[in-house]
Amino acid sequence: MALPAKKEQYTYADYLSWEGPERYELIDGEAIMLASPSTIHQLVSGELYRQIANYLEGKKCRVISAPFDVRLFEREGDRPEDVQTVVQPDISIVCDRDQLDERGCKGAPDLTLEILSPSSTRHDLLVKLNLYQRAGVREYWVVSPEQKTVQVFLLNGSSLQLHEVYGPKDVAKVNVLDGCFIELSKVFPA
Repeated sequence: MALPAKKEQYTYADYLSWEGPERYELIDGEAIMLASPSTIHQLVSGELYRQIANYLEGKKCRVISAPFDVRLFEREGDRPEDVQTVVQPDISIVCDRDQLDERGCKGAPDLTLEILSPSSTRHDLLVKLNLYQRAGVREYWVVSPEQKTVQVFLLNGSSLQLHEVYGPKDVAKVNVLDGCFIELSKVFPA
């Protein structure tokens, strides 16, 4: 489905009215169409989700995979017409269940994770990093299936700073979850 008549800026109310198989994000009112994920993207995402979900079984935090609307800057009392930024991280961890509603997540998740593809690298490393930083996401993972690496950014004051880069044989620490470690050899099989 094509977008309705071009507007200067879209809101979440517009976004909710769009029908069709296409997926979009809203970045400060601009609609960005998301490409369909590749097979390797889905395999990497599935394994990361599996390991995190296994760790969180019986705990208060939730892990949720895309498609899942995260309204980063929505505040209490905002209407869909007031919201101009909606993203769909590949994986989100939300520990405050009051942020979750029937439409997704209101405010910044504790962790967002993006899996790079050739078409999304610039968007994920610049635009999304900036958005997550402005919103106060505590931890941001950038996963490269091509390079078999995970870059972990941690919020330090008001800035997301590169904390660690893991390779395909490493065990990566999820900093926002005490005692949670991800075996990257299972995420990036040889």
